[in-house]
Amino acid sequence: MLISKYGFFDVLEPRTVVLDPSRIAAQIVSGIGFIGAGLIFVRRDSVRGLTTAAGVWLTAAIGAACGASLTLLAIATTAAYFFVVFVISPLARRLPASPYAPSALRLVYEDGRGILRRVLAACTSRDFKVADVNVDRAEGGHEGHAGAVSVALEVHGPGSVAALAAELGEIDGVLSVAAGDVNEMFD
Repeated sequence: MLISKYGFFDVLEPRTVVLDPSRIAAQIVSGIGFIGAGLIFVRRDSVRGLTTAAGVWLTAAIGAACGASLTLLAIATTAAYFFVVFVISPLARRLPASPYAPSALRLVYEDGRGILRRVLAACTSRDFKVADVNVDRAEGGHEGHAGAVSVALEVHGPGSVAALAAELGEIDGVLSVAAGDVNEMFD
């Protein structure tokens, strides 16, 4: 709005509108909105690309301000961006994460020994709720183990997922355990 309102006085005659250069800013908004929408992806319960889209918007705004000779506005916007990135972001990382954010576990275990039942019992005993279970019984086993089953679990809970993974790795018959982000494990 500032660019549209104040950025084009040098090409307008007083009291006579010869052209409307503020339409340039309006077209920048439309174009960058289209590009930004293409950068945002929703996968499962996660939205990706918002920060990238916001960066594209910011770059376009600073470029438009510079092009409209609003140097002070461009410098102030750039300074605000660096303040957010280098001051606010590190402070935000120190805030505790939500204890109920989803996490993922991928296990490979020997089939036919009731191990999945023990895995689920271990999860619930540590106050984790299992929201999603994907079992894969591939022909010939998994990761070089004949008769092995791979299972991916989405868990929610206040405890440490790393400690849960370590406990699950101690169960007899569990061949491997990996903990990670839900979006990477459930692709």
